[in-house]
Amino acid sequence: MRAFVRVWLLGAGLLAAGPATGTGVNHAAEPAGGIVAAAGSGQAAEITTLRDEIEQLRGRLPDQSHVMKDVGYHFTNLWFAAQAKNWPLAKFYLDETRSHLRWAVRVIPVRRTSSGPLDLRPILDGLERTVFSDLQQAVDRQDAAGFPEVYRRGLVGCYSCHQAAEKPYLRPRIPEQPEVQIIDFDPHATGP
Repeated sequence: MRAFVRVWLLGAGLLAAGPATGTGVNHAAEPAGGIVAAAGSGQAAEITTLRDEIEQLRGRLPDQSHVMKDVGYHFTNLWFAAQAKNWPLAKFYLDETRSHLRWAVRVIPVRRTSSGPLDLRPILDGLERTVFSDLQQAVDRQDAAGFPEVYRRGLVGCYSCHQAAEKPYLRPRIPEQPEVQIIDFDPHATGP
């Protein structure tokens, strides 16, 4: 990052210095590559180093399956929080589910399928406007009676994305137990 800032500052300095030094060259019209070339071979080496560092960082990022594991964790616990009528906890798990789904789509916004690229962003947008909006309303209204049906529709929405991504073997279902044993789902609990 430091090298990028130095190249940028050097480039900005060259742009600013052009007219002041009377070179008569309009540096503002030059492509960025011209600025980098003007920066010298030392800067080119730093750019190469930065590219290598970026590749190392990419290798350290979680893949989509790891992010989706978090989605499953939160969506599972959402079910149990709502069943216990612990609405603040249900809101927390719904918010985390939505946040992690957005993260999953940032990790891989477009999946390759046998029929071509599949852009996950409009699928998530559709789920956000329908199923997750309905889940939000059920949680906000503390609708214990209506929540299970809305949750099931959420599972159907999730599965439709799995099918579109050619992963029909990833079949979500109503969970049988929470993903976590350390959290007390009882809304009246006062502490450990």
